[in-house]
Amino acid sequence: MNTQMADRVPVLISGGSLVGLSASLFLGRLGVPHLLVERHAETSRHPRGRGNNLRTMELFRVAGVEEDVRAAASVLAGNHGILQAETLSGGEQEWLFREIDPGGGLARFSPSGWCLCSQNDLEPVLLRHAAQRGDLRFNTELVSFEQDADGVTALLRDRATGEERTVRADYLLAADGPRSPVRERLGIGQSGRGDLFHNVSVTFRAKRLAEVVGDRLFIACYLTDPAGAGALLPVDNREEWVFHLPWHPERGERVEDFTDARCTAHIRAAAGVPDLDVEIPGRAPWHAAERVADRYSSGRVLLCGDSAHEMPPTGAFGSNTGIQDAHNLAWKLAAVLAGWGGPRLLESYGAERRPVAVQTAARAAARSVEHQHPGFDAAPVGGPRTNVLAVALGYRYPEGALVGADATAGVVPERFAATGEVGTRAPHLWLRDRDGRRLSTLDLFECEPVLLAPAAGGGRWPEAARTVTGETGVPIRCLLVGEGGDLVPEPVPDAPVAGPRPAGPSGWPAVYGLREGGAVLVRPDGFVGWRAGSPVGDPVAALRVAVRGVAGL
Repeated sequence: MNTQMADRVPVLISGGSLVGLSASLFLGRLGVPHLLVERHAETSRHPRGRGNNLRTMELFRVAGVEEDVRAAASVLAGNHGILQAETLSGGEQEWLFREIDPGGGLARFSPSGWCLCSQNDLEPVLLRHAAQRGDLRFNTELVSFEQDADGVTALLRDRATGEERTVRADYLLAADGPRSPVRERLGIGQSGRGDLFHNVSVTFRAKRLAEVVGDRLFIACYLTDPAGAGALLPVDNREEWVFHLPWHPERGERVEDFTDARCTAHIRAAAGVPDLDVEIPGRAPWHAAERVADRYSSGRVLLCGDSAHEMPPTGAFGSNTGIQDAHNLAWKLAAVLAGWGGPRLLESYGAERRPVAVQTAARAAARSVEHQHPGFDAAPVGGPRTNVLAVALGYRYPEGALVGADATAGVVPERFAATGEVGTRAPHLWLRDRDGRRLSTLDLFECEPVLLAPAAGGGRWPEAARTVTGETGVPIRCLLVGEGGDLVPEPVPDAPVAGPRPAGPSGWPAVYGLREGGAVLVRPDGFVGWRAGSPVGDPVAALRVAVRGVAGL
């Protein structure tokens, strides 16, 4: 067995599933050299993790892959809602919800829309784009690692040849799943309610099932008859399907007990078709759990995705939260490696993302109860139902790489409102640049902090940005918005703002909570890092404080 020493790489990613590939994509876009290793020989073959929410699709939009993701998801583009029925052919049925976006109202809040793209279709898209800027090696595993004050030394093994190589990295990003060997090695514990319920996911072919489903093009159908209880998910709406059968290991059930004969009988009972043709090419167990790592980092090793948190699949919050972890972390790693991010910037990763995971996992568990997810026997509770938009777009950071955030504000609100407050995602508005091209405000945020100010009364901000960049080395892109500025906003007839509008100009300044002469500093991840709602006496001094906080200086 040969062991080779490789050159140093800034970032080593362990894990090449959705989150690891997303991290590679985002880091590559920011010009960060990196190496990704994945122990499996190829991307996932199993159709799971299909719901990509608005925020995730916004990130894919900015990263230049949204169109390819939608193309990969085209077969399920017409599927909507979750149906609950005793059996598919029976009369007892109701829609738990019928449309993800009834009336198209979400277009007010986002340039993107929800996308139903299964993991086996999404991962190849991410792999293809990430491989253009990163070194991605499948069939390669992280055997061990040691870290010191200056970096991480990792031992990698090619699983095909047995050849080992040592890699020196500035940082190790662990996206290695819920049983994360990296997290275990670090001794990082987990908090939460633990395992909630268990399922066996069965991939099957049934050509006649489409006739039974008819025009009910659902995302999932929950079947309640005891003989066929579970969840049915379409893969191609024709003959490829997935069925989640409740599994009770606490009663002594083993995965091996789910034979082809048992699964076939179960699926036939769910369909209400005793002689349904069923062919089963594969099955895999999965666990719905509510767990969050007690820490998101240890020295130069950082956790993201399932290594940092687990949550039930209802609401499709898990993979989305992980992809958003990777996005939050990517710009901070890029800033630190480029020299303009300070020592506190990476510390803010866990401070921001862990509370989001705790709250989101709780909402996912609550939604499983609300939808009576098969296999989950928790009793229904009263109170308002989980607002998916509030979880997907409304989460906020009360502390972290921010200046002026409301530390008392809840991390996930009961209702979503785009207000432009510090710690929230910057509101989406349509703009035109000087060449007449249409873009969203969200398209502006990726590489560096962006200072937005109304063109009317904003004349002092560009010079302040140049001065502070010269002092701190933090690249600040200053844009004046309005007639005569760098960007002209389209009319805002019904701005998505909760509560009373601030006094002063209408349109985009009001949406961002600004008056003439104010300004807002938006981080590369599209979150508001600082805001001066009204004119300030000394723009340089105000911006200096804002930039130091956002950059962790």
